[in-house]
Amino acid sequence: MLLHVTQLGSILWEQLDSAATAYRAGAAVAVTAVFTVLARAARGVSPSGAAGGALVSFLLYVSAGPGAFVVLVSVFVLALITTRLGYARKQRLGTAESGDGRTASQVFANLVVGTAAAILFAIRGKTIYLLAFSAALAEAAADTVSSEYGQAHSDRARLITTWELVPAGTDGGITLAGTTAGAVAAFLVSVIAASVRLIPRSSVALSALAGIFGMLLDSVLGAWLERRKFLNNDTVNFVSTMLAAIAALLLGRLSL
Repeated sequence: MLLHVTQLGSILWEQLDSAATAYRAGAAVAVTAVFTVLARAARGVSPSGAAGGALVSFLLYVSAGPGAFVVLVSVFVLALITTRLGYARKQRLGTAESGDGRTASQVFANLVVGTAAAILFAIRGKTIYLLAFSAALAEAAADTVSSEYGQAHSDRARLITTWELVPAGTDGGITLAGTTAGAVAAFLVSVIAASVRLIPRSSVALSALAGIFGMLLDSVLGAWLERRKFLNNDTVNFVSTMLAAIAALLLGRLSL
């Protein structure tokens, strides 16, 4: 999936005006460097995650401007805060993220779809791709926040497919606290996307609902396929962000 995004990036570079490209690329390098250093210093990402995040940050800034970068930062901050929340408790449960931060594979699994959507916007000039970008990042935030917040506040969860009680952190397990927090995160990311004028205010609910839809599908896929080892967590996250983006595209076209 990273190869496809890199190919799209090459096409993007060829399409953009050279002067505009140089200016935006310079700004992208500067903000990406600062963001990467801070993200690594905060232990939000591992060394490989920092490299992957830098690539994503650069492509988003060049493709969709500083607004897309702001949305990316909001997702990172939400993930960082909720990952640290109740960390000792999560360690006891055996579900805590690595203390070194998220890896490149985790970064790409959550952000490659949104990055591809931003690049498609830059190439084709259709704003509906920005809606897909917003929904994909809303889903990424919702999924991370729901999981991390839920584990911080509950020892038990309900399996989304059968509703049986399972230990918190079980693939496919959901909690009321976590699901509510995830929904709030999806709306917050969508509101931020609108505030930086990536999407119209009238599309905030659509973006958020698509993100929540993807979050719930992530749990379904976790219960059906991840628990049985047919898919790993990164693949489930990638598919869920893709489904959120597709839902936003379909709903966006219907609302036109």
